[in-house]
Amino acid sequence: MNNIETLRQEHKLINIFCTLAEIPSPSLKEEKVIKKILEIFKENNIEAHQDECGNVRAKVAATDVNKKPIMLSSHMDVVGDDSPVNIRLNGDIIETDKTRTLGADDKVGVAAAIMLAIEISKNKELKHGGLEITFTRDEEHNMTGIRNLNMHEIESEYIFVMDADKLGQVQISGANYTSLVLNVRALKGGHSGIDIDDKTRLNAAKLIAEITNEIPQGVYKKDEYGVVTSINLGVIVGGGIETAINDIKSENIKTNYIDTILSKAVTNVINIKAGAAYSIRSSSKTYEQNLLNEIKSIVDKYNKKYEGLAIFTMESSEHLPPFEKSDDETLIEVSKEAGAKLNLPLDISSFHAGAETHIYANNTNKHGKQLKPVLIGLADVYNMHSADEQMNYKTYLKGYEFLKEIFIVFNK
Repeated sequence: MNNIETLRQEHKLINIFCTLAEIPSPSLKEEKVIKKILEIFKENNIEAHQDECGNVRAKVAATDVNKKPIMLSSHMDVVGDDSPVNIRLNGDIIETDKTRTLGADDKVGVAAAIMLAIEISKNKELKHGGLEITFTRDEEHNMTGIRNLNMHEIESEYIFVMDADKLGQVQISGANYTSLVLNVRALKGGHSGIDIDDKTRLNAAKLIAEITNEIPQGVYKKDEYGVVTSINLGVIVGGGIETAINDIKSENIKTNYIDTILSKAVTNVINIKAGAAYSIRSSSKTYEQNLLNEIKSIVDKYNKKYEGLAIFTMESSEHLPPFEKSDDETLIEVSKEAGAKLNLPLDISSFHAGAETHIYANNTNKHGKQLKPVLIGLADVYNMHSADEQMNYKTYLKGYEFLKEIFIVFNK
């Protein structure tokens, strides 16, 4: 083991990161780290405040009003609890003592933004259009911080969200999250022995299996940047499970739910209700709608096939909007130029998950302009959200140089 204190003394960026990482900040319990962030900004004469939701907003004034401002965004909360964060150095790796998460997700982004603000605020010769910084709360839980951010206070049009987990990642679109529920109701139930030969008594559990066999599963649409649209069957429910569930409750069974239901479910009834729940992810509203239309056609076909015997319904609801690729490729070109200057290879891609980019991309700024975010990675972070979380500090130092170069290229 090397000495983490020596590394902190050698690199101000690492010291800021470790200072913040040592403060546990689970979602909606970020008060202590917020206090420290505001303290650092104040010590360096950088304008900063909390908004009504507790997000931290900071600003470095422009030195050239003819240039455009740019915004950096990261989240302050981490996966984990209030237990102590004991940081150590293991070769090139910053990690904890394996008792809890490190919080590199996303204090890598927070510390880098603070460091850049400090540097450019002291560089009076650098001509730039200003730097805006937003640090949000509760990203890991319900995204209440970003959802309650007053977007109409944002001056910038372009936003770098610093929350990817590998150095050089530039992610230009991301999938939404939509839930889809299918329900089947057979119009006549019955006894599995006495009524089994009655062709008017259909089994809903069999029908849900039949229709789900026709609905797509897995990748639905892919392009050069990765998966665009996918669908995943999460659960099928049907049959006489009520008794089994009551037994689970009364016997206080904590595990093996599936085995318990299968062993205790009623099997002598022709079931009249069943359902299936899906998750749909897509970074294209068009392709998602195409998928939903295809599923609706299948549902309509089954309603026609079993008319008078069973009813099939579907209901979808969007939980997170898509982050669609912008036609404006300014940030892509800026990233490419900055990466080239540092001989840093970039991974320009789409990601099939959710992030705060999705909220920004569906809003406008103070001037009514569509916000244009990208998600970037400033360090190699491994095993996020676990006690084995690690951050390679050498990649982080390189990532910070990348961030500085981005700012310089954007303002050239």
